[in-house]
Amino acid sequence: MIGSLISFSLRNRLVVLLLATGLFGWGVYSISINKVDAIPDLSENQVIVFTEWMGRSPQIIEDQVTYPLVTNLQGMPQVKYVRGVSMFGMSFIYIIFDDKTDVYWARERVLERLNYANRLLPEGAVPTLGPDGTGVGHILWYTLDAPGMDLGEQRAIQDWYVKFSLQNVAGVSEIASFGGFQKQYQITLDPNKLTYFNLSVPQVIGAVRANNNESGGRKFELSDIGYIIKTTGYLQSTEQIEDIPVVTTNTIPVRVKDVATVQMTGESRLGIFDLNGEGEAVGGIVVMRYGENAAEVIANVKAKMKEVAVGLPKGVKFNIVYDRSGLIKESVDSVKATLIEEMLVASVLVFIFLFHWRSALIIIIQLPLSVAIGFILLNAFDISSNIMSLTGIALAIGVIVDDAIVMVENAYRHLADAQSREDAFNKENYG
Repeated sequence: MIGSLISFSLRNRLVVLLLATGLFGWGVYSISINKVDAIPDLSENQVIVFTEWMGRSPQIIEDQVTYPLVTNLQGMPQVKYVRGVSMFGMSFIYIIFDDKTDVYWARERVLERLNYANRLLPEGAVPTLGPDGTGVGHILWYTLDAPGMDLGEQRAIQDWYVKFSLQNVAGVSEIASFGGFQKQYQITLDPNKLTYFNLSVPQVIGAVRANNNESGGRKFELSDIGYIIKTTGYLQSTEQIEDIPVVTTNTIPVRVKDVATVQMTGESRLGIFDLNGEGEAVGGIVVMRYGENAAEVIANVKAKMKEVAVGLPKGVKFNIVYDRSGLIKESVDSVKATLIEEMLVASVLVFIFLFHWRSALIIIIQLPLSVAIGFILLNAFDISSNIMSLTGIALAIGVIVDDAIVMVENAYRHLADAQSREDAFNKENYG
């Protein structure tokens, strides 16, 4: 069969050249559209369900949240297994699907089950789906360089301006904020004063909720003019909270400030983010969406950061802590350098030993053609250009070079022997 293939190639050289040119062009196009990343995505095909129910112990979370969700999420099609993790105030459910399952189809199936499972959960516990990213989706970390600015103000800028802007970038699944303080009004009740005024904690909570609300009225017309009535009741300061009446005794209102102290503070934290031992920092993690091109997403995020930086307060700027694009660039450049070096070395050696430029040209053509065909197969199997795949190509280049040298030298020797026999025959018969 190999002999027939070689004979066909020799008789149809133009067809072989056109076929090789077409494959090379297809390979160059495949290289331009191939997804580029540094780390291969070997994570499982999973959907995460996160439920927050703050203030509850892990055992209560396990009994009232994790267990009902796990039992109801089992039995879905194409599910391998379901894992549950309970911790203080939070529950995580990991639904692992078959590797060939489409991740967005899997998320739809989980949402269908959650619509039924919601009625089994206690009030205030609302399960949500995690981002449609993978375990290696953290492609870029950044902090806000804001000297002299309070950590609470930095977190507010991150949560209400930077995060919403960067989430609009194509390929970004989530911007996870970290560090700083999330501002909140904190009411600290005095139990002795509650007992003195014969009040309970639910009464104070109900009074604050009732006075932090807006309601719409109706439209009425007077003298051919339409009026829309509404009430504005959102709390905007600690003083407004302090003046909220909880109950009225003998025409004298008992206000919140009579039984508690109100202050602006930060939400309770389970940890801090320290940057290079220089103190706390505020920033975010860019999580890439499943199946996206990491290099392209990083470039788009950086371009968006330049637009967002224009609207930041004076003196505030981005500080990129982790950027995978550097590793991606080094990986790609390493393969390029290896390919060029091996092409030159193999061609020079063949030319020196055989002193035949056409033999050296065969190797120069064969190496880039083989790499181009390799990228066609990478796209066919939806494999990105990462450390493992590019290393495989680099190792394969060495095998291709060895094969090319052996085949070219063997062909050259056979052609030389045939030429010698022909010259000897011509000399013997024709003088």
